[in-house]
Amino acid sequence: MEDEARTRVDQRPTELTAARPQPGLARRPSPGVLALRPNADLLRAAPSLARMAAVSTLHLVGWSVGAAAAGANYVVRRTMEGQPPTQILQEAAGDLRNFALRTLGIDPGAVPTIAIGTQSADPLDRPVTRNATTNELQKRGSELLRRSNDVNVVEDTHPAFARILSEITPDEARILRYVYLEGPQPALDIRTFRPLGIGSELVAAGMNMIGEHAGLRNLDRIDQYLTNLSRLGLVDFSKEPVSNPNRYQVIEAQPKTAVALKSAGRSPKLVQRSIRLTGFGEEFVRTCLPLNGKVMPTRTPRPLPDASA
Repeated sequence: MEDEARTRVDQRPTELTAARPQPGLARRPSPGVLALRPNADLLRAAPSLARMAAVSTLHLVGWSVGAAAAGANYVVRRTMEGQPPTQILQEAAGDLRNFALRTLGIDPGAVPTIAIGTQSADPLDRPVTRNATTNELQKRGSELLRRSNDVNVVEDTHPAFARILSEITPDEARILRYVYLEGPQPALDIRTFRPLGIGSELVAAGMNMIGEHAGLRNLDRIDQYLTNLSRLGLVDFSKEPVSNPNRYQVIEAQPKTAVALKSAGRSPKLVQRSIRLTGFGEEFVRTCLPLNGKVMPTRTPRPLPDASA
């Protein structure tokens, strides 16, 4: 026992000695101490870095709020004007892009315009942006002329059909199919009576029964629908009446027509017109809309007036 105790006492100084750092040897710090030890250069630059981060954050927040407000006001204003959604989004993207470049101090004219969401290398497959340069437009025009001379290029459909499908409502598609299958539809203009028509005022224009016959969901929007279809070149408000004059009697018997006639005063004048598809509209319906096996009825051409009469 005494020998074991003496041995422990003799070994204790040895362990303590091994724990003390030896003279002439650098003590190696632990990895954790190195990670927490600050760099002198970093400490000196810390105030400048903090100011730069604060200024950058303020600029970023200001630009984000300004861009969001400008974009929202832009889209709302253009939508209230009745412009198509796709055109609004394309032009809004271009305007916001220029706004961001000007905020960063970059001239938008020095940056090439890139159409968003396009991956095709064909210049004709890229949508034309409002900021397209003259050289870009001339390249597209040259490519069109080159394709017109290439006998191997076959275009099955008009390139505008895809855009038109995104700019019409389901009710407008029903109107197009109905007019395509049933032919031109009667429409009435109601005007006030004046001798020789001098000073006659228009009370109601283009009154028709297309909405009821086509089974539209929103009958009160028929005027908006027809205006949009006319804007797209699909529908024509013709001055020619339909071949059967008895079809106008159905319009005259409607309550809305009676109200317009009453507003026109005594002896109102009824002007018979028609609403029909253009040739472009007929091709659009044949190409894009399902007809469920139905075909367009044969149109009987109206006889030309006799010049000798």
